[in-house]
Amino acid sequence: MPQQPLIVGRPALLVIDIQKSAFLTDYDGGIPKMTDYVANMRRARTLIDAARAAGVPLVFFQEAHRPDMVDFGRELDGTETVHCVEGREGTEIAAEEVGLRPDDYVIRKRRYSCFFGTDLEILLKGLKAQTLVLVGGLTDVCVHYTFADGHQHDYHMRVAGDAVGGSSPEAHAASLKAFDYLQTGAVRPAAEIAAAFAGLAAAAA
Repeated sequence: MPQQPLIVGRPALLVIDIQKSAFLTDYDGGIPKMTDYVANMRRARTLIDAARAAGVPLVFFQEAHRPDMVDFGRELDGTETVHCVEGREGTEIAAEEVGLRPDDYVIRKRRYSCFFGTDLEILLKGLKAQTLVLVGGLTDVCVHYTFADGHQHDYHMRVAGDAVGGSSPEAHAASLKAFDYLQTGAVRPAAEIAAAFAGLAAAAA
């Protein structure tokens, strides 16, 4: 298939699990992160601001688990230890860093994929979204499984490759390669996506 346009139809920006733990010093969040993780999360803010300026809907996600750990499932069977527990400082969305507003769409999730057990599909239908742009983390976990689920739901999936962060550089790179395998040209620089958002706004003016 030929490469599809960067944005097909109406886009939405999904901001995945940019939580306070990433920005806290000496905080054990229970999840390994690559060296450039924080820098990439800060770069995500540029795309969030570009989406706001262009009138592109934003959906913020927060991974959160109950303190009695009843909803962890198999998440602790691998490398990750206990993480994103409700009531802990690092679990809240990094509101200042991402510019979260009181009227933003926020979805709390118990699993990695933003689609699994949430009302995301209902929200996307209401927004009439066709292209989903992903930023946040982890590239190889929550972003990856959200991308795969969105792909299987027939959305045009895009990832800002420099505004997502993985558990390691190798895992990050492998997931970016997997995204392009599923949808050619899915991975783009944040600046290119921001320019595309601005182009939409200019065309609508």
